[in-house]
Amino acid sequence: MHESAGLTAIHLASQEASLGASPGEEIPKRKANTCPFLALPPELIDAVLAYLPAIQLSAIAATCRKLYQQTTADFHWLRLVQQNVPGIALSDPGPCKSFRELYAAHDPIWFLPKYKIWFCDRDLMGKLIVVRFDPRRGCIEGHQLLAVSNRDTFEHWPADSHVLIHGFEPQVKLHLDKPVLQFNIRDKKEVGKANPRAAANRFAAEVPMTFGNRSDPMFSNFLLTRPLDPETADARLALAYPYDGIWPPPAIPAGHHVSGARSGQAVACLSPSDLPRSREEISDQTFRIRQWMQLPGTPSPPSLVGGQAGNLASMVRVLNGLSNMANGVTPLAGAVGVHIGEEITTYSTLEPGLYTPTPTKPWRGIWVGDYSGHGCEFLLIHQPEDAAASDEELGLRRIDDEPDEVWETRREEARVYRGRLEAIKLTGDPNVPRGEYTFVAEDLGPGGYIGVATDAPFAGARVVKSRGHIAATGFVRALKRVRSIRGRSRFAIAWSETNCFIIDIGLNYSGQEL
Repeated sequence: MHESAGLTAIHLASQEASLGASPGEEIPKRKANTCPFLALPPELIDAVLAYLPAIQLSAIAATCRKLYQQTTADFHWLRLVQQNVPGIALSDPGPCKSFRELYAAHDPIWFLPKYKIWFCDRDLMGKLIVVRFDPRRGCIEGHQLLAVSNRDTFEHWPADSHVLIHGFEPQVKLHLDKPVLQFNIRDKKEVGKANPRAAANRFAAEVPMTFGNRSDPMFSNFLLTRPLDPETADARLALAYPYDGIWPPPAIPAGHHVSGARSGQAVACLSPSDLPRSREEISDQTFRIRQWMQLPGTPSPPSLVGGQAGNLASMVRVLNGLSNMANGVTPLAGAVGVHIGEEITTYSTLEPGLYTPTPTKPWRGIWVGDYSGHGCEFLLIHQPEDAAASDEELGLRRIDDEPDEVWETRREEARVYRGRLEAIKLTGDPNVPRGEYTFVAEDLGPGGYIGVATDAPFAGARVVKSRGHIAATGFVRALKRVRSIRGRSRFAIAWSETNCFIIDIGLNYSGQEL
Protein backbone atom coordinates (compact mmCIF):
# COMPACT_ATOMS: atom_id res chain seq x y z
CA MET A 1 0.00 0.00 0.00
CA HIS A 2 1.17 3.55 -0.69
CA GLU A 3 2.53 5.59 2.19
CA SER A 4 -0.54 7.85 2.09
CA ALA A 5 -2.88 4.86 2.28
CA GLY A 6 -4.13 5.86 5.72
CA LEU A 7 -5.01 9.39 4.62
CA THR A 8 -6.67 8.01 1.48
CA ALA A 9 -8.74 5.63 3.58
CA ILE A 10 -9.92 8.53 5.73
CA HIS A 11 -10.86 10.51 2.63
CA LEU A 12 -12.76 7.58 1.12
CA ALA A 13 -14.53 6.82 4.35
CA SER A 14 -15.73 10.41 4.59
CA GLN A 15 -17.37 10.02 1.19
CA GLU A 16 -19.17 6.74 1.87
CA ALA A 17 -22.36 8.44 3.06
CA SER A 18 -22.84 10.10 -0.32
CA LEU A 19 -22.30 6.99 -2.43
CA GLY A 20 -25.89 5.80 -2.03
CA ALA A 21 -27.54 9.18 -2.66
CA SER A 22 -29.48 9.67 -5.88
CA PRO A 23 -28.70 12.66 -8.11
CA GLY A 24 -30.36 15.73 -6.68
CA GLU A 25 -31.21 14.01 -3.41
CA GLU A 26 -30.24 15.98 -0.34
CA ILE A 27 -27.49 14.38 1.67
CA PRO A 28 -28.37 14.09 5.35
CA LYS A 29 -26.40 16.42 7.57
CA ARG A 30 -23.92 14.80 9.88
CA LYS A 31 -23.35 15.70 13.47
CA ALA A 32 -20.61 18.23 14.02
CA ASN A 33 -17.07 16.87 14.41
CA THR A 34 -17.97 13.36 13.24
CA CYS A 35 -16.18 11.24 10.65
CA PRO A 36 -17.21 7.78 9.43
CA PHE A 37 -13.59 6.63 9.73
CA LEU A 38 -13.78 7.09 13.50
CA ALA A 39 -16.79 4.80 13.61
CA LEU A 40 -14.70 1.87 12.41
CA PRO A 41 -13.62 -0.72 14.97
CA PRO A 42 -10.27 0.13 16.58
CA GLU A 43 -8.73 -3.00 15.05
CA LEU A 44 -9.49 -1.76 11.52
CA ILE A 45 -8.12 1.70 12.28
CA ASP A 46 -4.92 0.12 13.60
CA ALA A 47 -4.68 -1.98 10.44
CA VAL A 48 -4.74 1.20 8.35
CA LEU A 49 -2.28 3.01 10.62
CA ALA A 50 0.14 0.08 10.32
CA TYR A 51 0.95 1.17 6.75
CA LEU A 52 1.95 4.72 7.66
CA PRO A 53 5.46 6.09 8.17
CA ALA A 54 6.31 8.11 11.25
CA ILE A 55 5.63 11.55 9.77
CA GLN A 56 2.11 10.68 8.62
CA LEU A 57 1.42 8.85 11.86
CA SER A 58 2.31 12.01 13.77
CA ALA A 59 0.18 14.15 11.45
CA ILE A 60 -2.90 11.99 12.05
CA ALA A 61 -2.27 12.14 15.80
CA ALA A 62 -2.91 15.89 15.64
CA THR A 63 -6.43 15.56 14.21
CA CYS A 64 -8.43 14.46 17.24
CA ARG A 65 -8.15 12.86 20.66
CA LYS A 66 -9.28 9.40 19.56
CA LEU A 67 -6.75 9.16 16.73
CA TYR A 68 -4.10 10.57 19.04
CA GLN A 69 -4.68 7.72 21.45
CA GLN A 70 -4.49 5.13 18.68
CA THR A 71 -1.50 6.56 16.81
CA THR A 72 0.54 6.87 20.00
CA ALA A 73 -0.01 3.22 20.87
CA ASP A 74 3.47 1.85 21.38
CA PHE A 75 3.14 -1.14 19.05
CA HIS A 76 2.98 1.25 16.08
CA TRP A 77 6.29 2.80 17.11
CA LEU A 78 7.83 -0.56 17.90
CA ARG A 79 7.16 -1.44 14.26
CA LEU A 80 8.87 1.75 13.05
CA VAL A 81 11.96 1.17 15.19
CA GLN A 82 12.11 -2.54 14.33
CA GLN A 83 12.14 -1.76 10.60
CA ASN A 84 15.44 0.08 11.06
CA VAL A 85 17.35 -2.42 13.20
CA PRO A 86 17.70 -5.62 11.12
CA GLY A 87 18.96 -8.64 12.99
CA ILE A 88 17.66 -7.46 16.38
CA ALA A 89 14.35 -8.53 17.92
CA LEU A 90 13.22 -5.66 20.15
CA SER A 91 11.21 -6.35 23.29
CA ASP A 92 11.49 -3.10 25.27
CA PRO A 93 12.50 0.53 24.55
CA GLY A 94 15.66 0.34 26.66
CA PRO A 95 16.35 3.57 28.57
CA CYS A 96 13.30 5.31 27.06
CA LYS A 97 9.77 5.25 28.44
CA SER A 98 8.27 4.15 25.14
CA PHE A 99 9.21 3.16 21.60
CA ARG A 100 7.69 6.45 20.46
CA GLU A 101 10.15 8.33 22.63
CA LEU A 102 12.97 6.10 21.37
CA TYR A 103 12.06 6.75 17.73
CA ALA A 104 11.93 10.50 18.30
CA ALA A 105 15.32 10.45 20.03
CA HIS A 106 17.10 9.28 16.85
CA ASP A 107 14.93 10.84 14.17
CA PRO A 108 15.93 11.35 11.31
CA ILE A 109 19.05 9.13 11.43
CA TRP A 110 17.45 5.68 11.73
CA PHE A 111 18.80 4.91 8.26
CA LEU A 112 22.27 4.47 9.79
CA PRO A 113 21.61 1.09 11.50
CA LYS A 114 19.10 0.17 8.80
CA TYR A 115 21.77 -0.05 6.07
CA LYS A 116 24.50 -0.95 8.58
CA ILE A 117 27.52 -1.04 6.20
CA TRP A 118 29.12 2.28 5.18
CA PHE A 119 32.33 3.15 3.32
CA CYS A 120 33.99 6.54 2.89
CA ASP A 121 36.25 8.63 0.66
CA ARG A 122 38.91 9.47 3.24
CA ASP A 123 42.28 9.80 1.46
CA LEU A 124 43.06 6.95 -0.95
CA MET A 125 42.61 4.23 1.66
CA GLY A 126 39.06 4.95 2.76
CA LYS A 127 37.37 3.26 5.69
CA LEU A 128 34.64 0.65 6.20
CA ILE A 129 32.37 0.99 9.22
CA VAL A 130 29.48 -1.01 10.64
CA VAL A 131 26.68 0.95 12.34
CA ARG A 132 24.58 -0.88 14.92
CA PHE A 133 21.84 -0.11 17.40
CA ASP A 134 22.38 -1.08 21.04
CA PRO A 135 18.92 -1.81 22.49
CA ARG A 136 20.17 -1.83 26.09
CA ARG A 137 21.63 1.68 25.96
CA GLY A 138 19.37 2.93 23.19
CA CYS A 139 22.33 4.32 21.26
CA ILE A 140 23.47 4.15 17.65
CA GLU A 141 27.18 3.43 17.21
CA GLY A 142 29.47 2.97 14.24
CA HIS A 143 32.85 1.20 14.47
CA GLN A 144 35.56 0.65 11.90
CA LEU A 145 35.82 -2.85 10.46
CA LEU A 146 39.40 -4.14 10.44
CA ALA A 147 41.12 -7.19 8.98
CA VAL A 148 44.54 -8.43 10.06
CA SER A 149 46.56 -11.36 8.76
CA ASN A 150 49.54 -12.43 10.86
CA ARG A 151 50.47 -15.39 8.70
CA ASP A 152 53.67 -14.74 6.73
CA THR A 153 54.25 -18.19 5.22
CA PHE A 154 54.50 -18.86 1.50
CA GLU A 155 55.01 -21.76 -0.88
CA HIS A 156 56.01 -22.20 -4.51
CA TRP A 157 53.28 -22.99 -6.97
CA PRO A 158 53.96 -26.43 -8.52
CA ALA A 159 52.76 -25.18 -11.91
CA ASP A 160 55.36 -22.38 -11.94
CA SER A 161 58.31 -22.36 -9.55
CA HIS A 162 58.74 -18.59 -10.02
CA VAL A 163 55.33 -17.92 -8.48
CA LEU A 164 54.89 -17.64 -4.73
CA ILE A 165 51.61 -18.39 -2.99
CA HIS A 166 51.31 -16.37 0.19
CA GLY A 167 49.42 -17.82 3.13
CA PHE A 168 46.38 -15.81 4.14
CA GLU A 169 44.25 -16.30 7.23
CA PRO A 170 42.71 -12.91 8.04
CA GLN A 171 40.99 -12.07 11.29
CA VAL A 172 38.09 -9.65 10.92
CA LYS A 173 36.87 -7.61 13.88
CA LEU A 174 35.40 -4.27 14.87
CA HIS A 175 37.55 -1.58 16.45
CA LEU A 176 35.29 -1.24 19.50
CA ASP A 177 37.63 0.99 21.50
CA LYS A 178 37.03 4.06 19.35
CA PRO A 179 33.65 4.66 17.69
CA VAL A 180 33.55 6.56 14.42
CA LEU A 181 30.08 7.87 15.20
CA GLN A 182 27.89 7.69 18.26
CA PHE A 183 24.42 8.98 19.15
CA ASN A 184 23.26 8.53 22.73
CA ILE A 185 19.86 9.06 24.33
CA ARG A 186 20.09 12.60 25.58
CA ASP A 187 18.42 14.16 28.57
CA LYS A 188 15.36 16.31 27.77
CA LYS A 189 17.11 19.39 29.11
CA GLU A 190 20.05 18.71 26.85
CA VAL A 191 17.76 18.21 23.86
CA GLY A 192 16.37 21.69 24.40
CA LYS A 193 19.79 23.24 23.80
CA ALA A 194 19.48 23.29 20.04
CA ASN A 195 22.11 24.43 17.62
CA PRO A 196 21.61 28.19 16.98
CA ARG A 197 21.40 27.46 13.27
CA ALA A 198 18.80 24.75 13.74
CA ALA A 199 15.92 27.22 13.93
CA ALA A 200 16.64 28.32 10.37
CA ASN A 201 17.23 24.82 8.99
CA ARG A 202 17.67 21.98 11.43
CA PHE A 203 18.30 19.50 8.62
CA ALA A 204 21.43 21.39 7.53
CA ALA A 205 22.72 21.88 11.06
CA GLU A 206 25.75 19.98 12.29
CA VAL A 207 25.18 17.57 15.16
CA PRO A 208 28.12 17.25 17.59
CA MET A 209 28.89 13.68 18.59
CA THR A 210 29.98 13.11 22.18
CA PHE A 211 32.15 10.07 22.80
CA GLY A 212 33.02 8.51 26.12
CA ASN A 213 36.52 9.99 26.36
CA ARG A 214 35.97 13.72 26.89
CA SER A 215 39.72 14.34 27.15
CA ASP A 216 40.15 13.34 23.50
CA PRO A 217 41.15 16.44 21.50
CA MET A 218 39.36 15.07 18.42
CA PHE A 219 35.93 16.54 17.69
CA SER A 220 33.35 15.15 15.27
CA ASN A 221 30.17 16.63 13.84
CA PHE A 222 27.54 14.70 11.90
CA LEU A 223 25.97 16.18 8.77
CA LEU A 224 23.00 15.05 6.72
CA THR A 225 23.37 15.21 2.96
CA ARG A 226 21.33 16.17 -0.07
CA PRO A 227 21.72 13.91 -3.13
CA LEU A 228 22.66 15.39 -6.47
CA ASP A 229 20.05 15.35 -9.18
CA PRO A 230 20.59 12.43 -11.62
CA GLU A 231 21.65 14.65 -14.54
CA THR A 232 24.37 16.40 -12.53
CA ALA A 233 25.56 13.13 -11.01
CA ASP A 234 25.77 11.38 -14.40
CA ALA A 235 27.71 14.28 -15.93
CA ARG A 236 30.30 14.25 -13.15
CA LEU A 237 30.57 10.47 -13.07
CA ALA A 238 31.42 10.53 -16.77
CA LEU A 239 34.59 12.53 -16.01
CA ALA A 240 37.98 10.93 -15.43
CA TYR A 241 39.19 9.98 -11.95
CA PRO A 242 38.55 11.51 -9.37
CA TYR A 243 35.17 12.28 -11.00
CA ASP A 244 35.02 15.87 -9.74
CA GLY A 245 34.90 14.63 -6.15
CA ILE A 246 31.60 12.78 -6.45
CA TRP A 247 30.91 9.93 -4.03
CA PRO A 248 30.47 7.03 -4.42
CA PRO A 249 32.46 6.59 -7.65
CA PRO A 250 30.90 5.01 -10.76
CA ALA A 251 32.26 1.49 -10.16
CA ILE A 252 29.94 1.02 -7.17
CA PRO A 253 26.20 0.91 -7.94
CA ALA A 254 24.36 3.50 -5.85
CA GLY A 255 20.97 5.16 -5.69
CA HIS A 256 22.30 8.47 -4.35
CA HIS A 257 25.44 10.44 -5.23
CA VAL A 258 26.76 13.49 -3.37
CA SER A 259 29.70 15.85 -3.54
CA GLY A 260 32.62 14.20 -1.77
CA ALA A 261 36.00 15.38 -0.56
CA ARG A 262 37.63 18.29 -2.32
CA SER A 263 41.37 17.85 -2.19
CA GLY A 264 43.74 20.68 -1.42
CA GLN A 265 41.53 22.51 1.09
CA ALA A 266 42.77 22.78 4.65
CA VAL A 267 39.42 24.11 5.92
CA ALA A 268 36.42 21.87 5.31
CA CYS A 269 33.88 23.62 3.10
CA LEU A 270 30.45 22.85 1.69
CA SER A 271 28.14 24.52 -0.76
CA PRO A 272 24.59 25.36 0.42
CA SER A 273 23.28 23.07 -2.32
CA ASP A 274 25.08 20.14 -0.64
CA LEU A 275 22.86 20.42 2.45
CA PRO A 276 19.20 19.40 2.74
CA ARG A 277 16.63 22.15 3.28
CA SER A 278 13.74 19.88 4.20
CA ARG A 279 13.08 16.33 5.32
CA GLU A 280 12.22 15.33 1.76
CA GLU A 281 15.72 16.33 0.57
CA ILE A 282 17.59 14.16 3.09
CA SER A 283 19.58 11.32 1.58
CA ASP A 284 19.17 8.09 3.54
CA GLN A 285 22.12 6.51 1.72
CA THR A 286 24.89 9.04 2.41
CA PHE A 287 26.12 11.26 5.24
CA ARG A 288 29.18 13.31 6.22
CA ILE A 289 31.39 13.64 9.26
CA ARG A 290 33.42 16.78 9.90
CA GLN A 291 36.37 16.05 12.17
CA TRP A 292 39.15 18.17 13.60
CA MET A 293 41.59 18.38 16.48
CA GLN A 294 41.41 21.23 18.95
CA LEU A 295 44.00 21.49 21.67
CA PRO A 296 42.79 22.68 25.09
CA GLY A 297 43.58 26.30 25.81
CA THR A 298 44.38 27.11 22.19
CA PRO A 299 43.85 30.84 21.57
CA SER A 300 41.83 32.20 18.70
CA PRO A 301 43.66 32.84 15.44
CA PRO A 302 45.68 36.07 15.55
CA SER A 303 45.07 38.99 13.27
CA LEU A 304 47.56 39.30 10.47
CA VAL A 305 47.24 43.07 10.54
CA GLY A 306 48.49 44.70 13.74
CA GLY A 307 48.06 41.48 15.74
CA GLN A 308 50.60 39.62 17.78
CA ALA A 309 52.11 36.49 16.36
CA GLY A 310 50.42 33.40 17.69
CA ASN A 311 51.44 29.79 17.59
CA LEU A 312 52.24 28.06 14.33
CA ALA A 313 48.94 26.18 14.15
CA SER A 314 46.96 29.40 14.50
CA MET A 315 48.99 31.14 11.82
CA VAL A 316 48.67 28.19 9.46
CA ARG A 317 44.89 28.20 9.91
CA VAL A 318 44.66 31.92 9.16
CA LEU A 319 46.78 31.55 6.03
CA ASN A 320 44.78 28.56 4.86
CA GLY A 321 41.54 30.42 5.51
CA LEU A 322 42.67 33.42 3.49
CA SER A 323 43.80 31.12 0.69
CA ASN A 324 40.41 29.42 0.57
CA MET A 325 38.55 32.74 0.60
CA ALA A 326 40.73 33.96 -2.24
CA ASN A 327 39.63 30.90 -4.21
CA GLY A 328 35.97 31.63 -3.55
CA VAL A 329 35.52 29.02 -0.82
CA THR A 330 33.49 29.92 2.26
CA PRO A 331 34.13 27.98 5.48
CA LEU A 332 31.24 26.28 7.24
CA ALA A 333 29.38 28.36 9.74
CA GLY A 334 30.11 27.59 13.34
CA ALA A 335 33.80 26.86 12.80
CA VAL A 336 35.03 28.70 15.89
CA GLY A 337 38.54 28.57 17.28
CA VAL A 338 41.62 26.85 15.98
CA HIS A 339 40.91 23.58 14.17
CA ILE A 340 43.91 21.42 13.32
CA GLY A 341 43.64 18.79 10.61
CA GLU A 342 40.05 19.65 9.80
CA GLU A 343 38.42 17.46 7.17
CA ILE A 344 35.07 16.30 5.87
CA THR A 345 34.56 12.62 5.14
CA THR A 346 31.65 11.45 3.01
CA TYR A 347 30.09 8.04 3.61
CA SER A 348 27.86 5.95 1.36
CA THR A 349 26.11 2.65 1.93
CA LEU A 350 25.67 -0.50 -0.11
CA GLU A 351 22.31 -1.84 -1.13
CA PRO A 352 21.95 -5.21 0.67
CA GLY A 353 21.28 -6.95 -2.64
CA LEU A 354 24.81 -6.11 -3.79
CA TYR A 355 26.44 -8.25 -1.09
CA THR A 356 23.77 -10.90 -0.50
CA PRO A 357 24.59 -14.19 -2.30
CA THR A 358 21.93 -16.02 -4.29
CA PRO A 359 21.91 -19.56 -5.74
CA THR A 360 22.98 -18.25 -9.17
CA LYS A 361 25.25 -15.44 -7.84
CA PRO A 362 27.12 -17.22 -5.05
CA TRP A 363 30.17 -14.89 -4.96
CA ARG A 364 28.29 -11.74 -4.08
CA GLY A 365 29.51 -10.38 -0.80
CA ILE A 366 32.14 -8.40 1.06
CA TRP A 367 35.48 -10.18 0.89
CA VAL A 368 38.91 -9.70 2.42
CA GLY A 369 41.85 -9.49 0.03
CA ASP A 370 45.57 -9.93 0.66
CA TYR A 371 47.52 -7.08 -0.93
CA SER A 372 50.96 -8.02 0.31
CA GLY A 373 52.75 -4.91 1.57
CA HIS A 374 49.50 -2.95 1.67
CA GLY A 375 47.93 -5.48 4.03
CA CYS A 376 44.30 -6.57 4.06
CA GLU A 377 41.69 -4.70 2.08
CA PHE A 378 37.93 -5.12 1.82
CA LEU A 379 36.39 -5.85 -1.56
CA LEU A 380 32.86 -5.83 -2.88
CA ILE A 381 32.37 -8.77 -5.21
CA HIS A 382 29.62 -7.58 -7.51
CA GLN A 383 27.78 -9.91 -9.87
CA PRO A 384 25.26 -7.97 -11.98
CA GLU A 385 21.97 -9.67 -12.70
CA ASP A 386 21.62 -11.54 -15.99
CA ALA A 387 18.49 -11.85 -18.06
CA ALA A 388 16.61 -15.10 -17.57
CA ALA A 389 17.64 -17.73 -20.11
CA SER A 390 16.21 -21.08 -21.13
CA ASP A 391 18.22 -24.29 -21.44
CA GLU A 392 18.31 -23.86 -25.21
CA GLU A 393 19.65 -20.30 -24.94
CA LEU A 394 22.39 -21.57 -22.63
CA GLY A 395 23.33 -24.28 -25.12
CA LEU A 396 22.11 -27.11 -22.92
CA ARG A 397 20.74 -30.34 -24.33
CA ARG A 398 20.06 -33.44 -22.31
CA ILE A 399 22.02 -36.49 -23.37
CA ASP A 400 20.23 -39.77 -23.85
CA ASP A 401 20.10 -41.85 -20.66
CA GLU A 402 21.68 -38.98 -18.68
CA PRO A 403 20.89 -39.39 -14.95
CA ASP A 404 18.67 -36.73 -13.40
CA GLU A 405 21.36 -35.70 -10.91
CA VAL A 406 23.93 -35.11 -13.64
CA TRP A 407 21.46 -33.17 -15.79
CA GLU A 408 20.39 -30.92 -12.90
CA THR A 409 24.03 -30.30 -12.00
CA ARG A 410 24.80 -29.17 -15.55
CA ARG A 411 21.76 -26.89 -15.58
CA GLU A 412 22.79 -25.34 -12.27
CA GLU A 413 26.42 -24.80 -13.31
CA ALA A 414 25.34 -23.19 -16.59
CA ARG A 415 23.46 -20.56 -14.58
CA VAL A 416 26.14 -20.13 -11.91
CA TYR A 417 29.15 -19.86 -14.25
CA ARG A 418 27.65 -17.08 -16.30
CA GLY A 419 27.94 -13.33 -16.67
CA ARG A 420 30.31 -10.70 -15.33
CA LEU A 421 32.09 -10.57 -11.98
CA GLU A 422 33.59 -7.35 -10.60
CA ALA A 423 35.89 -6.96 -7.61
CA ILE A 424 35.68 -3.37 -6.32
CA LYS A 425 37.76 -1.99 -3.49
CA LEU A 426 35.81 -0.69 -0.50
CA THR A 427 39.13 0.19 1.13
CA GLY A 428 42.20 0.94 -0.93
CA ASP A 429 45.89 1.78 -0.93
CA PRO A 430 48.16 4.43 -2.49
CA ASN A 431 48.27 2.52 -5.78
CA VAL A 432 44.63 1.57 -6.39
CA PRO A 433 42.30 3.61 -4.16
CA ARG A 434 38.93 2.83 -2.62
CA GLY A 435 36.01 2.68 -4.98
CA GLU A 436 38.00 1.37 -7.97
CA TYR A 437 38.12 -2.00 -9.69
CA THR A 438 40.86 -4.36 -8.58
CA PHE A 439 39.97 -7.07 -11.13
CA VAL A 440 37.13 -7.89 -13.50
CA ALA A 441 36.11 -11.18 -15.12
CA GLU A 442 34.03 -10.33 -18.17
CA ASP A 443 32.50 -13.79 -18.50
CA LEU A 444 32.48 -16.66 -16.04
CA GLY A 445 30.96 -18.85 -18.72
CA PRO A 446 32.28 -20.28 -21.99
CA GLY A 447 33.48 -16.87 -23.22
CA GLY A 448 36.07 -16.57 -20.45
CA TYR A 449 36.69 -20.20 -19.62
CA ILE A 450 40.33 -21.35 -19.65
CA GLY A 451 40.11 -24.72 -17.94
CA VAL A 452 40.20 -26.47 -14.60
CA ALA A 453 43.23 -26.20 -12.31
CA THR A 454 45.07 -29.48 -11.77
CA ASP A 455 47.90 -28.36 -9.49
CA ALA A 456 47.66 -28.02 -5.72
CA PRO A 457 46.38 -26.10 -3.90
CA PHE A 458 43.79 -25.17 -6.54
CA ALA A 459 43.07 -28.58 -8.02
CA GLY A 460 39.52 -28.72 -9.32
CA ALA A 461 38.95 -24.95 -9.33
CA ARG A 462 37.64 -23.16 -12.41
CA VAL A 463 40.07 -20.86 -14.24
CA VAL A 464 38.75 -17.87 -16.23
CA LYS A 465 40.20 -14.83 -17.98
CA SER A 466 40.30 -11.58 -16.01
CA ARG A 467 41.66 -8.06 -16.14
CA GLY A 468 43.25 -6.42 -13.13
CA HIS A 469 44.58 -3.07 -12.00
CA ILE A 470 48.31 -2.56 -11.50
CA ALA A 471 49.02 1.10 -10.83
CA ALA A 472 51.83 3.31 -9.64
CA THR A 473 51.49 5.50 -6.57
CA GLY A 474 48.68 7.98 -7.01
CA PHE A 475 46.60 5.61 -9.15
CA VAL A 476 48.30 5.80 -12.51
CA ARG A 477 45.99 3.48 -14.41
CA ALA A 478 47.16 0.32 -16.11
CA LEU A 479 45.08 -2.73 -16.95
CA LYS A 480 46.88 -6.05 -17.08
CA ARG A 481 45.77 -9.44 -18.26
CA VAL A 482 45.44 -11.98 -15.48
CA ARG A 483 44.00 -15.39 -14.76
CA SER A 484 41.35 -15.77 -12.11
CA ILE A 485 41.04 -19.08 -10.25
CA ARG A 486 37.88 -19.35 -8.21
CA GLY A 487 36.10 -21.71 -5.88
CA ARG A 488 33.01 -21.09 -3.79
CA SER A 489 34.94 -19.47 -0.91
CA ARG A 490 38.29 -18.55 -2.42
CA PHE A 491 39.79 -16.46 -5.21
CA ALA A 492 43.30 -16.63 -6.59
CA ILE A 493 44.60 -13.96 -8.97
CA ALA A 494 47.61 -14.80 -11.14
CA TRP A 495 49.26 -11.69 -12.61
CA SER A 496 50.60 -13.22 -15.81
CA GLU A 497 52.79 -10.28 -16.84
CA THR A 498 54.54 -9.79 -13.52
CA ASN A 499 55.04 -13.33 -12.22
CA CYS A 500 53.30 -12.20 -9.07
CA PHE A 501 50.65 -14.34 -7.47
CA ILE A 502 48.24 -12.91 -4.94
CA ILE A 503 45.80 -15.00 -2.97
CA ASP A 504 42.44 -13.46 -2.10
CA ILE A 505 40.81 -15.91 0.28
CA GLY A 506 37.16 -15.11 0.69
CA LEU A 507 35.71 -14.21 4.01
CA ASN A 508 32.28 -13.50 2.60
CA TYR A 509 29.94 -11.42 4.76
CA SER A 510 26.27 -11.02 3.95
CA GLY A 511 25.93 -8.32 6.61
CA GLN A 512 24.02 -10.40 9.16
CA GLU A 513 27.19 -11.55 10.90
CA LEU A 514 28.31 -7.99 11.65
